[in-house]
Amino acid sequence: MSEYEVVEIGSLDQWRSHFGGFDESRSRDGRRIVDHELTMQYIGLSANALRPGEEAGYWHTHSRVEELYVFLGGRGQMGLDDDVVEVGPGTVIRVGQGVWRTWRALPDSGEELRWLCVRAGGERLPHLPDDSSRNPEKRMPWAEDARSE
Repeated sequence: MSEYEVVEIGSLDQWRSHFGGFDESRSRDGRRIVDHELTMQYIGLSANALRPGEEAGYWHTHSRVEELYVFLGGRGQMGLDDDVVEVGPGTVIRVGQGVWRTWRALPDSGEELRWLCVRAGGERLPHLPDDSSRNPEKRMPWAEDARSE
């Protein structure tokens, strides 16, 4: 078996139909904990969607995990300790350990607020990946000559 897995989470406009959470008591519409569906070791991923005017309804913080929020659609706000940050498509926010966070979709957002949350912990990443290698001789799988062999 190869060491990769594929899961389809649907297009952005399908994310609201997801229902999930880290446990039953924290499950809600518009959340899918993708790393519970894959064999992930060092990172976590959730796909999220809030309707205009909807909010998380709670604050949370982590002592070991850092999170990266990648906003893909809609308009909203994130509460980060004592600050409020406007978010929308293309906004990326890294939130470190010990920072309190919450979020909401603005009531006048023209669409659902949609984002990916990437969670990670453990060792610091090197500035340049020090565990990779390249093979410039290996043919690309979509090259004409590779398909005809």
